Amino acid sequence: MVSNTGQMGYLPSGGAIFCTIPDILYLPELVFGGLVWCLIASTYILPYNPQAYVIAVSIFCFVMTFLWMMIFACGSHHNKSSWAGADVAYHGFAAFLYLSVSVLLALLTIGFGLIEGGKDTLIYKLDVAAVVFSFFTTLLYFIHTIFSAIRWKSF
Repeated sequence: MVSNTGQMGYLPSGGAIFCTIPDILYLPELVFGGLVWCLIASTYILPYNPQAYVIAVSIFCFVMTFLWMMIFACGSHHNKSSWAGADVAYHGFAAFLYLSVSVLLALLTIGFGLIEGGKDTLIYKLDVAAVVFSFFTTLLYFIHTIFSAIRWKSF
């Protein structure tokens, strides 16, 4: 059963991370972040530089979220308040990075649609899907930040 964040001074470890509200969002963040990564990697859009930024952010957030989840799952955090603050900081930073990626990717996709004119191309559809998933991933990281901040305040 999913519990709320109202437990005073408690950071879950082990399988309990899949039963608390902010930590249950690790898996959807990984899934949708991985989808953004795969969709962008399968497209071909010029200019390369913004696409490289999108790939770099999605890989960074995917790897760091996985490592962060493993730290909590292995119990390496020892229920300290500093870990709760670091959780808020990381997820806030990841939400900011994904927001910048989402806006940049939306801008590139709109530009690609206007330049190419053919909105029925596979690349355009993949980019639209990547934009949708990147905004959804941003929302997941933002929600995780809010609930982690609530938990941090309870320490």
